Amino acid sequence: MLVLSRKKGESIMINDEVEVTVVAVEGDMIRLGIKAPKHISIHRKEIYLAIQEENKSASTSFIDLKDINDLNT
Repeated sequence: MLVLSRKKGESIMINDEVEVTVVAVEGDMIRLGIKAPKHISIHRKEIYLAIQEENKSASTSFIDLKDINDLNT
């Protein structure tokens, strides 16, 4: 893990596309601003993990085609 020190208003660049800026520091909380192209997904880690878990659950479950046919009748 790379650990950097930044002050309010300072940024880091990730590749040529993502800029992360320290917007505010309030006690033990910081606010970050992130500039990135729309094709790059940005999520808080807990949301990212929930999405991964949901995707894993969806990929291991199956739909019985008979049930779908029953819905259409």
